[in-house]
Amino acid sequence: MKVLLLKDPKESENEPDPYTKELGLDGLEATLIPVLAFEFISLPTLLEKLFHPEQYHGLIFTSPRAVEAIRLCLKNNSKEDVWKHRLREKWNAKSIYVVGKATAGLVAEIGLMSQGENCGTAEKLAGYICSQELTNSLPLLFPCGALKREVLPRILRDEGIALESLTVYQTSEHPNLQESLRNYFSQQGVPASIAFFSPSGVRYCLSQIQKLAGDFVPQIKFSAIGPTTAEALAAEGIPVSCTASSPTPQDLTAAIKKSLQL
Repeated sequence: MKVLLLKDPKESENEPDPYTKELGLDGLEATLIPVLAFEFISLPTLLEKLFHPEQYHGLIFTSPRAVEAIRLCLKNNSKEDVWKHRLREKWNAKSIYVVGKATAGLVAEIGLMSQGENCGTAEKLAGYICSQELTNSLPLLFPCGALKREVLPRILRDEGIALESLTVYQTSEHPNLQESLRNYFSQQGVPASIAFFSPSGVRYCLSQIQKLAGDFVPQIKFSAIGPTTAEALAAEGIPVSCTASSPTPQDLTAAIKKSLQL
């Protein structure tokens, strides 16, 4: 059975995408089509803040792209040695919070020790942060995307936990998305399941998929990586066959297999 994954490209160029790999191990033929393109912004401002850990109580990462922004600004300004020998240790003395194993893995690659990866969603991470942090302390630095949801900032604000958000990347439709979708449906046909990984993916892909699949749309099992994406599908009138219990390859694969009655 064929599964179409609408997600960001894999995080590592040297390894297969973990979602296509996990689905393949269970006998499913998975194809990944990149949905989003990213433009990094405000990197000089981010670098300045990274050089002043004493002004913050810690860091929050809710996406791999935010970690990539740190990697880029260090590399572009030849500050990697300063990070390794001075700054990294100072940040590790503080609280580093993350959502998801993919983001946690990238945070580890830049030498930071994180907590909260098993929370699964920004809302659950916010609750975890509230259980760990004291009010009226220094702010947590939150590098994020322009399309971030306000759930985490609102929960922390309501609990009196200081947060400083900095938009470090903008999201747009991948330039090859529509052509890739047309090629997939013409060459592979209609997949048994289509997995969405973000509300942006729903916005950029759904109408085109409906056109390409035509009368076969009701046969497709639509799956979501998490509750926010599931809500975006439901808002478009799409019945969601399954939602991963946590945003991992194993949990998404289990959910898809169950929806396909495998």
